[in-house]
This record gives sequence, C-alpha cells and structure tokens, in this order.
Amino acid sequence: QVQLVEAGGGLVQAGGSPRLACVASGRTFSWYAMSWFRQASWKEREFVGAIRWSGASTYYADSVKGRFTISRGNAKNTVYLQMNSLKPEDTAIYYCAWGPYGSTSTREYDYWGQGTQVTVSS
Repeated sequence: QVQLVEAGGGLVQAGGSPRLACVASGRTFSWYAMSWFRQASWKEREFVGAIRWSGASTYYADSVKGRFTISRGNAKNTVYLQMNSLKPEDTAIYYCAWGPYGSTSTREYDYWGQGTQVTVSS
C-alpha cells in the first residue's frame, strides 16, 4: 500500500511558475516511479512526467518538456513538479501516481493522490 498526498496548485497567471508536491508513505520501491498526470475538463487523464523513485531518471510528455521538471526533495518521500511558463491550456487537475517506471497509461497505476487544481489565467 502506498498513500499519496498532494499540495500546491491554485490560480496562477500565464507565465507563472508554481510548484506542486506529492508526499508518499507506505511501501515504496526504487524501481518504481512517481508520475504526474493531469485531467482537464471534458478530457481524459493524460501523462505529464515521471521520476524513478531512486531519482536516477525522468521523462516527460512532449507537451511539457522543457517547461516542467520533476525532482525528489531532500525528504526522500517527497516529489515535486516544478511548472514554468504556464499556459492557459495547462489548466487541469494534477494528480501524482505510483506505478511502474516507463508507463504512461493510467491503467497501470494503482495508487493516486487526491488531485490538486491548477488554473492558469490569461
């Protein structure tokens, strides 16, 4: 069992740089990943990026590559999603999820945070 709790989000102006956090507790394994997904209104949940729990590697969706960065905090059970140069189309509920590294499918993730809303105003 893995429990995930997210923090951050809110209303941000276009071009802003908020940071989301996800705190994990329970049984975690270095070969798994903490991933971020997002879901905009009337759209399916989509993959944003992931970091291997060991912190050794990351990968991102093309839509956020170069603007978003995932990292692990000094408290190793915390993962951050740093979002830069936000656009109105980044508006969504953002979720962290625990699952196999390399997967971008929601079906392969068993554990999810509660989600946090990020709204980007133009």
